[in-house]
Amino acid sequence: MNLPRWVWLLALLLALAWCQHAQRPLTHPPGVLVADAPLQQALDAPVASLHKGDATITPLARFSLSARVLSRADYHWDAGANIAPVDLAVGWGRMSDSAILDKMKLSQSGRFFHWQVQEFPIPEREIIESAANMHLIPANAIIAREIKRTRAGDVVSLDGYLVQVDGPGGYKWVSSLTRSDTGAGACELVWVEHFDIAPRR
Repeated sequence: MNLPRWVWLLALLLALAWCQHAQRPLTHPPGVLVADAPLQQALDAPVASLHKGDATITPLARFSLSARVLSRADYHWDAGANIAPVDLAVGWGRMSDSAILDKMKLSQSGRFFHWQVQEFPIPEREIIESAANMHLIPANAIIAREIKRTRAGDVVSLDGYLVQVDGPGGYKWVSSLTRSDTGAGACELVWVEHFDIAPRR
C-alpha cells in the first residue's frame, strides 16, 4: 500500500517526539537523593577473567553504588563502543541535590564528564569527589537494555567490578580506582552484574 508522503512524515515526527519525551530528564525537589559514596572493596583473591567479544576483562576491585544520573552519553563508533556503549555521569551526596545541580552546567562528550559553574555552590574538591563518569560494560543483554532505559535524573544502583580491558593489537582500557582524580584516566570502567533503576515518580 502506497501511503502519501505526508503520512510518512507525520509518523516520523511522532516517533521523534516520542523518543524525546521518553528521554526527557526527570526533575526532583531540592534535597540529597543519595547520601552514601560508592563502595569499593579490594579482591580477597584474583577473580577469573571475563570476556566481551574478543576483549579480556580483568577485575581489579569489587564496586557498588547508588547515585543520581546527571547525564547519559551513548557511543557507537569509538574504540570502546562494543565494550561499553553507554556512559553515565553520576553524583551522590550534595551532587545528587537539585539545589546544587541547578547552579551548574553539566555535559558529556568524548568519554568525559564536564561541569561548569559561575560560582561554586559547594567546594570544588567536593564536586570532584562526589561525581564521576562511569563507562558501563553490561554483563548480559538484560542489563544492557536496563542501562539504555536510563534517563538523567534517575536514581540507579549497580554492582560489579572495576576492571581493566585488554583487546587485540595491544588495546588497553583501565579503570580509575579512586574518586578523587581528574582528567584522562579518571573515569570508572565498570563490569556491571546488577543494575536497577529506582521507580520514577
